[in-house]
Amino acid sequence: MPRLKCIVAYDGTRYAGYQVQPNGITVQEVLEKALAKMHKGEKVKITASGRTDSGVHAKGQVIHFDTNLSIPPSNWKRALDSMLPHDIHVADVEEAPDDFHTRYDATGKEYRYFVWNSREPDIFRRHFSYHVKIPLNLEAMKKACRIIEGEHDFTSFCSSRTDVKGSKVRTIHQAYIEKEGAELTFIFKGNGFLYNMVRILVGTILEVGKGEREPEDLKSMIEALDREAAGKTAPPHGLFLWKVDY
Repeated sequence: MPRLKCIVAYDGTRYAGYQVQPNGITVQEVLEKALAKMHKGEKVKITASGRTDSGVHAKGQVIHFDTNLSIPPSNWKRALDSMLPHDIHVADVEEAPDDFHTRYDATGKEYRYFVWNSREPDIFRRHFSYHVKIPLNLEAMKKACRIIEGEHDFTSFCSSRTDVKGSKVRTIHQAYIEKEGAELTFIFKGNGFLYNMVRILVGTILEVGKGEREPEDLKSMIEALDREAAGKTAPPHGLFLWKVDY
């Protein structure tokens, strides 16, 4: 039975996150319903590289599933995409080895967080970027980004609601900010991320940008191993799962 690997993009605005749950429609649920239709009502379980929260988006989520249908991968993309709503798109489909696993075989991920830094809102970006009205100190925020690069225990930047039982040590290979006009793009590349980690990092770095904290404060936050030591959690709608590496 062939195993297929798909890259999926979605606008998370109207979904209660990626993973199936009882309190709202999810991206996984919509994908599995479309696959069930293609398989004449037979349930097809999909596995993703990771979960995204309610309101979070993805440009490069990766899923895999097994199928007994003999459809060429090039036709899978068109067939599956035609059965999905306009806010979910299958960007690529390819056949994968039988033992391929989207979560366990991932070697790294890239997340991006978008901030619209202007007194005036841009209503056309309201679902995809966090509006921060007051001016931000870009150089101070860039310094804070450099401090979090490398291998650290990120307990202070992990939600207390996490289900991670083991080590919270992760490596951030790159953390930087790009500015284009009023739009700031926070880019994080690492070997793995904890629950809410990117949003807490962004929320904390924005506090540095507002002058509420110093860049060097992030060193003591990391050492504290305490969620209370770090800043606020940035809202979900600015966050994108951008890319998964294998």
